[in-house]
Amino acid sequence: MNEELLKLIEKSCVIDTKALAARTGEDEDKLAAEIRELQAAGILCGCHALINWDEANDERVTALIEIKVTPHKELGYNRIAARISKIDEVSAVYLMSGAFDFTVIITGKTMREISRIVMDKLAIIDAVESTATHFILKKYKENGIEFVQSADDRRMSITP
Repeated sequence: MNEELLKLIEKSCVIDTKALAARTGEDEDKLAAEIRELQAAGILCGCHALINWDEANDERVTALIEIKVTPHKELGYNRIAARISKIDEVSAVYLMSGAFDFTVIITGKTMREISRIVMDKLAIIDAVESTATHFILKKYKENGIEFVQSADDRRMSITP
């Protein structure tokens, strides 16, 4: 597996194979074949743009929900996660260690909308014992990309 290639794609999925070949020193056709293999193996799972919705003036609320569950024999963690994943507003589901079992990320237009999703779609799942909702107030960094540049940088700028 070409870890360097995966890291480059992870940073910017819009890089074409010609640019990737130039950066890695690999043959373009070989890289294109490797990308197809990574997709077929389920290693390269998609390509998404990271949008700073605050700057786009599109009001959105994101919440992190902690969920405690009691998995039944026939409804293990994987099946519970699959059921949660089917909820349209859910953007991420993670199995956790520690005080709760799942972390779920939901985005909606308002806090009330997210509350309804939690009450009407998450909390009603049989295995769910409890939920704790945390609203994200401001995003500073996501997927390795910083949204906010520090205004406190008092270093002198150096120009050539």
